[in-house]
Amino acid sequence: MLAALCLIALVSCTQELGGGKLPEGNDTELSSKLVFSSKSAVGGELLVCFDGESVNRIEGYVRTRSAEDAVVTRSGLTSVDAVLEEIGVCSLERLFPADARNEERTRAAGLHQWYIVKFDESVDLDVAARKLALVSDVSKVQFNQKMKRIGSTKAVVPEDIPDTKASGYDFNDRFLGRQWHYINTGDKSLYTGIKAGADVNCKDAWPLCTGDPRVVVAIVDGGVQADHPDLAANMWRNEKELNGQPGVDDDGNGYVDDFYGYDFVHNQALTTPDAHGTHVAGTVAAVNNNGIGVCGVAGGSGNNDGVKLMSCQIFSGDDGGESAITARAIKYAADNGAAIIQCSYGYNAGAITSDDAYSRYVSAERQAIEYFMACKNCDAVDGGLVIFAAGNETTGMASYPGAYKDYICVTSMSCDYTPAYYTNYGPGCNVAAPGGDAYQSMFTNQGEAAQVYSTVPEGKYGYMQGTSMACPHMSGVAALGLSYALKIGKKFTRNEFNSILLTSVNNIDQYCTGSKRYYDDNGILQTLNLSNYKKTMGVGYIDAYQVLMNVRGTLCIPVPIGSRQTIDFSEIIGGGDTNFQISSVSISAEDKEKIGLLSNPVKSGNKIYLTCTKVGSAMLTVTFTAGTSSGTGISGMAIEREYALIARENHGENGGWL
Repeated sequence: MLAALCLIALVSCTQELGGGKLPEGNDTELSSKLVFSSKSAVGGELLVCFDGESVNRIEGYVRTRSAEDAVVTRSGLTSVDAVLEEIGVCSLERLFPADARNEERTRAAGLHQWYIVKFDESVDLDVAARKLALVSDVSKVQFNQKMKRIGSTKAVVPEDIPDTKASGYDFNDRFLGRQWHYINTGDKSLYTGIKAGADVNCKDAWPLCTGDPRVVVAIVDGGVQADHPDLAANMWRNEKELNGQPGVDDDGNGYVDDFYGYDFVHNQALTTPDAHGTHVAGTVAAVNNNGIGVCGVAGGSGNNDGVKLMSCQIFSGDDGGESAITARAIKYAADNGAAIIQCSYGYNAGAITSDDAYSRYVSAERQAIEYFMACKNCDAVDGGLVIFAAGNETTGMASYPGAYKDYICVTSMSCDYTPAYYTNYGPGCNVAAPGGDAYQSMFTNQGEAAQVYSTVPEGKYGYMQGTSMACPHMSGVAALGLSYALKIGKKFTRNEFNSILLTSVNNIDQYCTGSKRYYDDNGILQTLNLSNYKKTMGVGYIDAYQVLMNVRGTLCIPVPIGSRQTIDFSEIIGGGDTNFQISSVSISAEDKEKIGLLSNPVKSGNKIYLTCTKVGSAMLTVTFTAGTSSGTGISGMAIEREYALIARENHGENGGWL
């Protein structure tokens, strides 16, 4: 019965990844060892995980042979080598190169047990996998699956675009006014249907924090143009390699000339920048306030204080994206100081349909992600943050790996708060962020302005759209939150910080009504029913200001605009059964303007009344008297608390409260 159940589980996982024939042989052993299927896998390669005792013997043999041969083709284990000879192996090497600085934790995580076996592509993958899986020294055999990048590699690069300075912030970047996704003032010259506030709220967050170079974000994507004028100052730098000898692994991490990251597709230094990767990087941390180009969410203030960008290249044109490359890139990010991995890749939505199917068998890339999450590379958080795009297939589930419960998965919102026409939604989706919607401004003959504007290769700027563009907004906000935590001396567990991110949101469900038009991949005009997206876009859309307030420990109070509202502090403090009195309420003139308060808040008992007329955020200071006073001169203690008012059109039930 156990053997039958294991076989059913294997077939289920195989079918979810697109099929592929199941090798014949001992079903029990196969079901426990084979990972994924040969469908959509790289030919002539398998990832093999050896058991702990066997790998020690293999390492000794490989070290000996490496001194004599440039390429090692045998393991030193008789049973393994018989199979390697039979399939015509070309090379056998560790999947994760040795890094003396991190070898101890690499071995503790079992990553040293993974090897990549290469052989002639004419050999049947299933047969080769079966033969290896039946060897007792082998724990796992993984088909080297190909994943895809989420989104197009082409950007729309307008020529002679006029400067559009931001009216909502005083940074001097030429095109900040086009980046509605950071500060949305409702500029109808961009799109007639645009709505103020459909952004990540950088306007209110930046006065508190704009970034910190101690926070490193790894862009696991196409290669980033490291010398782009608007990125260069915020690129992570491997100083030992930059100051070392060309062609030499100066820092001993297993990679040669990894100055700003590494090209894992071609196993070489970064050479050819990619539009997708460069665009994503700019959204996270293009240099702010430098008098050129665009801004990044955590790009600093122009004083070399932005977060750092590490380019972990896993795509190059149509090449790359397989499990081995991705796993290496993520481990590299962990070993070289990244606190966040920004991931816009995955399987097709529906290829894997449950967390159980994804986690049933340990794969090399999932083990690498777990290794990354366990690494503490930022003093503000005790582990790595993993952020994925949900996918662009207009499908009612997120794609994996992003859909997995331990990773943050980001859906895409348009500049009018509505779900973008392409975004995946439903199970696996955690939070929404601006990703753009090309057809909105195109249908009104306003060009590409409803998409996301960011950096592209050759030192240029361009428009792109996708959950790939929403995802780096979330990564940038997370980086901003870590930067602020460093600034004020706060520390969090990884789970605590993820909780802050996913509760610092505004309501998106109220905009999931009506319909919108778009053209499908076949050029056929379609109509999207937006009601399908209600309660399926995640907890809400991310708000950077709320993230910083929750990092600070300041309660965020949602306030709908346009009508008189009551804030009952007896419900906020002590659940309605406490003894206190409001003594005074104050708000600065600047903050009154931010949320359109036409008069000061009015207090009555333990309630405050106010009317906000503008989308924005403001700080409210309330003084309480705690305890009972008497007529004989005994007084309660005076205490003062700050609250963050978040003025929006409407709010969901949690309102971003932590």
